[in-house]
Amino acid sequence: MSGAPGGEHDDDAPDLEAGRWLFAQTCSFVRGAVDMEGLPPGDMAEVAFAGRSNVGKSSLVNALTGRKTLARTSNTPGRTKELNFFVLGAENRPAIMLADLPGYGYARETRTRVEQWTDLVMSYLRGRATLRRVLLLIDARHGLKANDSEVMALLDEAAVSYQIVLTKTDKLKSGELEKRLGEVEAGIRAHVAAHPRVIATSSETGTGIAELRAEIASLAAVDALGYKARTR
Repeated sequence: MSGAPGGEHDDDAPDLEAGRWLFAQTCSFVRGAVDMEGLPPGDMAEVAFAGRSNVGKSSLVNALTGRKTLARTSNTPGRTKELNFFVLGAENRPAIMLADLPGYGYARETRTRVEQWTDLVMSYLRGRATLRRVLLLIDARHGLKANDSEVMALLDEAAVSYQIVLTKTDKLKSGELEKRLGEVEAGIRAHVAAHPRVIATSSETGTGIAELRAEIASLAAVDALGYKARTR
């Protein structure tokens, strides 16, 4: 279950080579949406990145795709104010849509703006039939916070599958990371829509990036992926 580096081999883990292949393909920005009418067509498998403001979503998207400026990063929490969509796959054969969602939990925004963002994101999560999974990013330094638990409860209620991805693990010592993984794994056990595997990542060092690529590749449409996984 643990996403910690150096763990025992997991026979159920997604194919790393499939992830490497997928993320070597073209990744293109599609559009940013500020309302439901602005969403791109839901005509392929989709994975969304969600998390608290300044958790490192844009940095992680850039690390996954190997493109430093694909998703804009900022030191100002709450900077991303729209749903940003990217298509990943071979030319003329898109395999999966990636959605970078606005961060939540930024205290300096007005209540009205927070409610607008929340309504947009939750409407998207509940109404996107092609959404295969939400990757819920958690800052490894802080673990699960109250508003993370609130979002998890909403995802449970909406029956939207989600998976915890720890970010910024390079800021922790090895023993601290193992402890945090244990805390997070214990914290998701009561959540019915949570995927049991927690992935620990660092956009700075590359820890967990290959594993997360493989997880995303496992959700892509097989006929669009253009890659045949090796037989075990």
